[in-house]
Amino acid sequence: MPCPDLQESVSIGKVRIGIFLIAAQFPGMHPGQVLRNTVEAVVAAEESGFDDAWIAEHHFMSYGVCPSAITMAAMALGRTSRIHLGTAVSVLSTQHPVALAEQAAMLHHLSGGRFTLGVGRGGPWVDLEVFGTGLPRFERGFAESLDVLCAALGRDRVSAEGEFFAFREVAMVPSARMTPVVACTSQETTRLAAERGLPMLLGMHIDDEEKAAAVASYEATRRSTLPGGGLGEGDGVAHVAAAVGFVGDSTARAVRELREAMPRWLEPGLAGYVPVDGRARPTREVGKYVEFLMEVHPVGDADHCVAAIERTREATGIEHLVLMVEGAGDTARTLENIRRLGAEVIPRLSSRRARDSG
Repeated sequence: MPCPDLQESVSIGKVRIGIFLIAAQFPGMHPGQVLRNTVEAVVAAEESGFDDAWIAEHHFMSYGVCPSAITMAAMALGRTSRIHLGTAVSVLSTQHPVALAEQAAMLHHLSGGRFTLGVGRGGPWVDLEVFGTGLPRFERGFAESLDVLCAALGRDRVSAEGEFFAFREVAMVPSARMTPVVACTSQETTRLAAERGLPMLLGMHIDDEEKAAAVASYEATRRSTLPGGGLGEGDGVAHVAAAVGFVGDSTARAVRELREAMPRWLEPGLAGYVPVDGRARPTREVGKYVEFLMEVHPVGDADHCVAAIERTREATGIEHLVLMVEGAGDTARTLENIRRLGAEVIPRLSSRRARDSG
């Protein structure tokens, strides 16, 4: 079931750089202050020339203390005038897709089209128990949820007759023509996004080779579902890739900062993922994960950051990157990082892109 009308605000063929905000709670931080700092980071990103800001959603953990990305986006939209806001992501498995579509439509109209809804399957976490949607919505209900969401964002009226959603036709008030972006962390979700022509959001936990493989798999599915089996001009979809973004006076210094800071957040934060059904919680060796992030993402001096972003673009074909900027765990350093990325990295990407296309 294709989803109608890809959002015009997501451009194809132009490099876009945004920030990705997890609302990470480092030791010693109060959740309320973290949330206020997150809004200030969006304001700083607008002032620094970023195209957009994407906000994560988590529940019951210090890894990220924003339980409603769409609420945070609304607050940030009210504090800004140019920058686009997105959710990365609103967890679809614990929300009603029509209710989420209503909220997205409101922000679309109130912001003049500056809002993009990103959604994801989420995980088999205790959230499913707390919010009452249950493990079946996660395991086999995502496709149905996605179809109801697309219908609610693509039509003036919506109804459903499925396993998880069954309701009479109602008017979407307000209605809006929007296309959600889908976080893809598995081949199954990549297939679902491709069949519907929805852009993917690919995470910072995978490298360029894995991102390129996801894009190739997506395009293969698209070719198999399009009439005639081919992708023609204008059939491209603007995917989004997340990465750690951290600039310092030298690459060695930037790496040292994150190597010291990030484990203090990741160790307790990742422990907050509690499975709903007693299954073993997946574990990740934090030290190795931090080294991986610094190796594959733009962490270093400005030259290194520019080169790393260009490498990702060339390897994956993805022209829209969103940079996780909170890695130092210090409010002042995060704002400095945003401003330095805006002053030292983004202009060089834009000028290089213009030079290459010319």
